[in-house]
Amino acid sequence: MSVVLDFERPIAELQKRLEALEKQIAAHPKPELEAERGVVVADLERTRRDVYRDLSPWQKVQVARHALRPQTLDYAKAIFTEFTEFHGDRAYADDGAIVGGPARLNGRVVMLVGHQRGKGTKDSVSRNFGQPHPEGYRKALRLFRQAEKFGMPLVTLLDTPAASAGLADEERGQAWALAENIAAMAELQVPILTVIIGQGGSGGALALGVADRLLMLEHAIFSVAPPEAAANILWKDSKLAPEAAAALRLTAQDLVDLEVIDRIIPEPPGGAHADQAGAAEALREALVEELGSLEATPMDRLLSQRYAKYRRIGTFYE
Repeated sequence: MSVVLDFERPIAELQKRLEALEKQIAAHPKPELEAERGVVVADLERTRRDVYRDLSPWQKVQVARHALRPQTLDYAKAIFTEFTEFHGDRAYADDGAIVGGPARLNGRVVMLVGHQRGKGTKDSVSRNFGQPHPEGYRKALRLFRQAEKFGMPLVTLLDTPAASAGLADEERGQAWALAENIAAMAELQVPILTVIIGQGGSGGALALGVADRLLMLEHAIFSVAPPEAAANILWKDSKLAPEAAAALRLTAQDLVDLEVIDRIIPEPPGGAHADQAGAAEALREALVEELGSLEATPMDRLLSQRYAKYRRIGTFYE
């Protein structure tokens, strides 16, 4: 599947030219074709760097939503070993919008929990496009408690536009499920490391995101509301979403300046969707480093630091 964003068209054109050259070389190898290929490869790498060096907030929203952007199960396969997915909330159903279970990271046993948006129409519909129902958050809470019981560090990967907001969700206690997760994570007696890998939307993200360390991939976003919804609320016009994206300060660069997140994980040139293996390796290195630091910190200090971290967020001066 080929998905090209408007601002990526110069990259796509060079990629298409490179593919045509490689077919020619395979059929009729010639020195001049090899030389041309080298020039195109250099142009492609330079163009990727140039295009992605200075993306606008709205362009970052588009990248964070990219259909080919790696999701939790992609990273589970690429980074972790012995991942065993657990299912169900032991009360109502299994929600595919949240996946999780124990896994090994560099030999260290952790509990991995994250959002899964789905791939392709059928899978995305079955996972409600990454918008969890209450049973998804209750499944996550069950895994949080198991992590605490067995002393496993908790790793959560955030990638949701928001929690599901249907009438049936509210009837099954969506607000309570979100609040219960947030309260539980605040007191959970294991190290918690959270990474926003795509969209971090509203309470749907917060319910998996109360952590000792909060990281973001370079082109991920984290916001109280999608730009379209914010534009509709503020200006009664969802077409002003690009302006809303800038006003929301939702990029990783904005949020590290505001001290909401602790660290930005660089993505390969062209974004995580252009080089999934490179993105996975960057994420792996960050997880290993941060978990090593967290595990070396006494639990009572971690809990006090976690409390202080969230008390500081949102302070302002008149």
